Amino acid sequence: MPRLMIVIASTRPGRGGEPVARWLIERAGEHGAFELTVVDLAEFRLPLLDEPNHPRLRQYTNRHTHEWSEKVDGADAFVFVTPEYNHGYPASLKNAIDYLHNEWRHKPVGFVSYGGVAAGTRSVEQLQQVVVALRMTPVIEQVNIPFYQQFLGDDGVLRANEVMEQAADTMLDRLQHLEQALRPLRDEVASQA
Repeated sequence: MPRLMIVIASTRPGRGGEPVARWLIERAGEHGAFELTVVDLAEFRLPLLDEPNHPRLRQYTNRHTHEWSEKVDGADAFVFVTPEYNHGYPASLKNAIDYLHNEWRHKPVGFVSYGGVAAGTRSVEQLQQVVVALRMTPVIEQVNIPFYQQFLGDDGVLRANEVMEQAADTMLDRLQHLEQALRPLRDEVASQA
């Protein structure tokens, strides 16, 4: 079964990423196409990029980089759960992406964004440029949650509407198809390493 890593991008106290991610984890579990792994960047705590060598070389000197590399290398597909900060995505996610290079190659990535009126879509627009440069394949179908607080119950649980649920299912379907299509490319790269 392919491995899907869900990355919670925001590290800010009081962030909306946790309830959004919990909903997505449940939805992806019901979808059933992936073995799920969750990485919360607030818990993983990568320092600002502190590797002396270009990540393409994979000559990592720090334990946290080796651990991060192993996690990303072990995933077949990703979903980034991200807010929008000043028309962009969180620095914590940019930092996590920039630590590595080859580990991201030929893997599909989906996006669940949340925020105010723009629903985090501008953060996804920027992320798409970055992931393409790493030879990832962004899924066009995505989940965008406007004014996400309106979907939170008093218990802090996100209660998705039908549009969000359908968008998540479509995104997961596309991730599954792209993961299968890209697997031969990943296998070829792995055999050359």
